[in-house]
Amino acid sequence: MLRLIRGFEELALGLVKSGAVPGGIHPYIGQEAVAVGVCSALGPGDRLTSTHRGHGHVLARGTAPHRLLAELLGRVGGSNGGRGGSMHAADFSLGILGANGMVGAGAPIAVGAAWAARAASAAPPLERAAPDRVAADGSGADPAPVGRTAVAVAFFGDGALNQGVLLESLNLAAMWRLPVLFVCEDNGYATTLPAATAVAGSATGRAAAFGIPAEEVDGMDTEAVRAAALRAVERARSGRGPGFLNCRTYRYEGHHTMERRMKLRYRSAEEVGAWRERDPLPRAAAPLDPATVADLDRSVAEQLAAAEEFALASAHPDPTGALDHLYADGLRPRAGVTS
Repeated sequence: MLRLIRGFEELALGLVKSGAVPGGIHPYIGQEAVAVGVCSALGPGDRLTSTHRGHGHVLARGTAPHRLLAELLGRVGGSNGGRGGSMHAADFSLGILGANGMVGAGAPIAVGAAWAARAASAAPPLERAAPDRVAADGSGADPAPVGRTAVAVAFFGDGALNQGVLLESLNLAAMWRLPVLFVCEDNGYATTLPAATAVAGSATGRAAAFGIPAEEVDGMDTEAVRAAALRAVERARSGRGPGFLNCRTYRYEGHHTMERRMKLRYRSAEEVGAWRERDPLPRAAAPLDPATVADLDRSVAEQLAAAEEFALASAHPDPTGALDHLYADGLRPRAGVTS
């Protein structure tokens, strides 16, 4: 999956350059270990919300690469019929509640999904949390598990740490002890702004303020991310409330493909090079037999070649249907509400 995401993004970059992908993309190259590690800890009934840099999350959760690539190209064969594009890909059948072009905006959606999941599991009535009595590892005065339920994951970047919508989401998740995992993909930059110059305190400190157990994770190590995600997901699933992971990672490409044209310079070659030495792909491949790695690479190349062929052959949407799905239909009002 690491190789699939990396290859998919490299293919997408080429299609952006050729003009086949309209508008450009936010490449996920370098951050693959976070998506793969977290999504490998989820079950079939779990849900996630993504970000503008969301291709890795969508692929790691199980969307077929040919459907996602067609979506990037705005074709009818895409996962959303070409209507979502790069920043709004979704697949409800897989629990993907959507990538989101607004910074931090996926957090309240994930909290709502977690609330719905807990309500559906017939858990006891909501009780006020006692965050001051909960240990950092989730032990201590936490209540006994109240039954297993689906978990929601909210991915966001360090640029979202000062967004009020994220802080409100943390508060509600803690107050209602919801089964939600907040995952900060801390790549050090909010667009071109170094996070260290704009974020007071720390990511985990924000979680701790709400009594949410938080963990710093090496986001370039797939197994480390997976282990931390498994702990947090199990805790949430068993009724012991939300968790928070701050995954230190790095994007090798610019914030957006437009940077290539703008020729922005805000990171040194030495900085980028140091992070490339920690690339999660060779790190994950190291324990494997070289023949196995070659077979995996060949399989990924075949998948991506087929995805490109499918996406480019898929038709463009009919302009006469541009207003389809603009308004909801088939909704049933609640009892006592006049339709």
